[in-house]
Amino acid sequence: MIEVSNLWKKFGRHDALRGLTFHVPEGAAFALIGANGAGKTTTIKALMNIIEPTRGNITVLGVDSKKLSPRELSRIGYVSENQDMPARMTVADYIAYLRPFYPDWDRNLEAEILKRLRLPANRHIRDLSHGMRMKNSLACALPFRPKLLVLDEPFSGLDPLVRDEFMEGLLDQAGEMTILISSHELSEIEGMVTHVGFIDEGKLLFAESMTDLTGRFREVRVVLEQPVSTSSKQPEHWLGLQTSGNVLTFVDTRFTETGFGELVTSFVGAARRIDTEPMALRSIFTTLARACRDTTELQQEKTI
Repeated sequence: MIEVSNLWKKFGRHDALRGLTFHVPEGAAFALIGANGAGKTTTIKALMNIIEPTRGNITVLGVDSKKLSPRELSRIGYVSENQDMPARMTVADYIAYLRPFYPDWDRNLEAEILKRLRLPANRHIRDLSHGMRMKNSLACALPFRPKLLVLDEPFSGLDPLVRDEFMEGLLDQAGEMTILISSHELSEIEGMVTHVGFIDEGKLLFAESMTDLTGRFREVRVVLEQPVSTSSKQPEHWLGLQTSGNVLTFVDTRFTETGFGELVTSFVGAARRIDTEPMALRSIFTTLARACRDTTELQQEKTI
């Protein structure tokens, strides 16, 4: 559905995107995650031809993103936290304005979505709360049953009830859509996401299926026979290593059952007990974000 190859975007002397390469399979729900300023929104704007990349290739629905025509755009839904809408129009007037642009617009689906999201059809857009505006954006993006739905930080600033209603409206109408979403509300999207891409300072660190990602991340707790000695160099894929007496904890980012106990004891000595726990997407994100931050700080210290 989306193919990105060696994508770069420069603003002045700053490289906002640095060589991103990934693809979004048809029917996937692909999440772009990363800290604020990592490049998620810049990536999405480049995909949607809102900004022009400095170099690289993008295809969306099989078409060069720079050549997206009304035919392709009529199959793409787009929702952004900073989306501009005509303030003077009512919700109903704005939806009526949009209908003719989409040959497959479904009036029955429109009515169903408006009812589910509890949108006041006769209220002016300027009088809507932030949460209502986001729901209005979703109500405008779904009635034509898009093949691709792009959501850029759709939950930013929403209270829990509005987030739940937003997600219910989205999931009820998901159907055969491919979804690309960037969001800090990782606990909200974990149940719907099938693929994840992690961006840090404009670079894509990985892009893989949720099955592979959650399969290789484990929280590890090791109880040793004697107080922990970490004099030997630990594997680079062990993150957040902490010690307390004879207890060692860390996150293994390349976990495999086979030979794991032997690997641990070869680095830290005989173990009484080794416990491993799967990790939620939010925990994986915070672990990686902290590791990236620590690496950046260390590099900065070396250059001073």
